Amino acid sequence: MERKSLLFSALCGSQRRSSANRALLEALRLSAPTGVEIEICDVIGDLPIFNPDREGEATPANVRSFAAKIAAADGLIIACPEYAHGIPGGLKNALDWLVSRDEVPFKPVMLAHASHRGDHVLEQLTEVLNTMSLRLVTEAFLRVPLLGKGEVDREEILAAARANGLLSRSLRRFADAIIEGPAA
Repeated sequence: MERKSLLFSALCGSQRRSSANRALLEALRLSAPTGVEIEICDVIGDLPIFNPDREGEATPANVRSFAAKIAAADGLIIACPEYAHGIPGGLKNALDWLVSRDEVPFKPVMLAHASHRGDHVLEQLTEVLNTMSLRLVTEAFLRVPLLGKGEVDREEILAAARANGLLSRSLRRFADAIIEGPAA
């Protein structure tokens, strides 16, 4: 049986181009198995601050475009740093824009974490995503300790994670969970 091609939309909680989380998402993109494409979403920082008065007919064009990308994805990958024990404002704002929309309920989500710590943000993200009725695929969770590493060390760690199959295994588990559907 031929496997369906899958598109994953990757959301980075950090807006820094050189962030560890962005590097992890790029490494995942390069490690995608055959039949899986990862598109890193770069619009989070450009979204206006969420305002319920701007929903429906008044929804800004860039929010509609962002929501359409999320709708088109078979699954989401979220990599997020912890800022002051919480979710960075830009990512939380993007999620807020999706709360009352139809694009996200039951959409599978894989969390990727670029730190050896940061459990506060993971707990908060889990709470927010569950509240939004997204489906967390816990068996695909990925943690690669990149926090505090220089660019050269980070590249070496990610190259090793690619070479030993850590990244592709997480992506395969995520893809398998999507294809097989939620456990009954």
